[in-house]
Amino acid sequence: LVTAIPGPKSLEALQRRSEATSGGLGLAFPAVIERASDAILLDIDGNQIIDLGSGIGVTGVGNSAPRVVDRVIDQVQAFTHTCFTVAPYMGYIEVCEKLNALTPGTFKKKSLLVNSGAEAVENAIKIARHYTKRQAIVVFEHSYHGRTNLTMAMTAKNMPYKEGFGPFASEIYRMPMAYPFRFDGDDAACSAETLDVVTHKIEKEIGAKNVAAIVIEPIQGEGGFIVPPKGFLPGLAKFAKDNGIVFVADEVQTGFGRTGKMFAVEHENVDADLITTAKGIAGGFPLAGVTGRAEMLDSVHASGLGGTFGGNPVACAAALGAIATIEEEKLVDRANVIGKIMVDALNAMAMKYSVIGEIRGAGAMQAIELIKPGTIEPNSEAMSAVIKYCQQKGVLTLSAGTYSNVIRLLPPLVMPEHLLVEALGIIDEAFASL
Repeated sequence: LVTAIPGPKSLEALQRRSEATSGGLGLAFPAVIERASDAILLDIDGNQIIDLGSGIGVTGVGNSAPRVVDRVIDQVQAFTHTCFTVAPYMGYIEVCEKLNALTPGTFKKKSLLVNSGAEAVENAIKIARHYTKRQAIVVFEHSYHGRTNLTMAMTAKNMPYKEGFGPFASEIYRMPMAYPFRFDGDDAACSAETLDVVTHKIEKEIGAKNVAAIVIEPIQGEGGFIVPPKGFLPGLAKFAKDNGIVFVADEVQTGFGRTGKMFAVEHENVDADLITTAKGIAGGFPLAGVTGRAEMLDSVHASGLGGTFGGNPVACAAALGAIATIEEEKLVDRANVIGKIMVDALNAMAMKYSVIGEIRGAGAMQAIELIKPGTIEPNSEAMSAVIKYCQQKGVLTLSAGTYSNVIRLLPPLVMPEHLLVEALGIIDEAFASL
């Protein structure tokens, strides 16, 4: 660091931001970025900031990753747009081929490309409803699926995502989530009892024959990196299969190596009917996908799916570069190495600081839930204080959680170990300072 955070140039730029941009936009880190590489953000005052957020899990392959940049330059020089449903191109086809091959399941798969995670979820719902000829959609407490009208209805948390934006889409039914930290019992009981409640409510309150899709994040993102106990996801998938319901895994935040598997459903060998992807797919470019059973993707009439910018050729080039980086640099394995370093350090902190209620996550997707010591009462004040301390020391962390009491860590999968250790040391200092 060469100035305080924010520095004088950032302060001036943030004033311009305030004057020019909507007040409805949030601000997680008070500095304006000029350049970025791998796990370092350089602001306009010359401060080097350690990035533990990856743009909310987007730049897993690092910022301006060479394979991404090279392919993007080549594509920009070739052409920038035709609209795939007007005049197709190879990049879109190649990304879909990759998604079909990489996602779990030995059945025949096909894919669709769109622009954002929310758009991917919307299209998964469209496909499920069209395929099943049913309307009801089952989602879960603590879930986050996007900011469009339909995905706001699916998202659990009111503030800031839904407040004042209704009415929302109908036929969305929310179920209890298996949340071990807030369950009075062991993981096996949490899984079995919550699954029993969910299936009973679906059968008795909705009617299983009316449900088009069950949609769940294998590890909940904005909800606080809630990891369901073993057996919960497979149990839901089996219930869905037994009742002709499309099982949709929302892997927007968990996909592309983030959790130490290419996709998080692989931790329990769950074959989702449809998988939605975005964030880590394209090294920072706007791209998202729906991948799943070919008969489901093909059930929609011609021109029933699509969009002007969906699968933009430059974004597709970036995705092919990002996927090549993940594969050639073995970043799925690297996520587990990063995860172990984080878990070891965070567990050591949990032994020292009673404000830490739980450390949880998978791979390079780890969270710290903060509580009032001696209780499980959420401690949002401590979360805010730790995040602010880290900001002042040049470490970017993100908040999460239904109760606004979770710090989430999403470092780039290419982060050097010495930077990760330095950042974790500053987090330790932040807890010591409370």
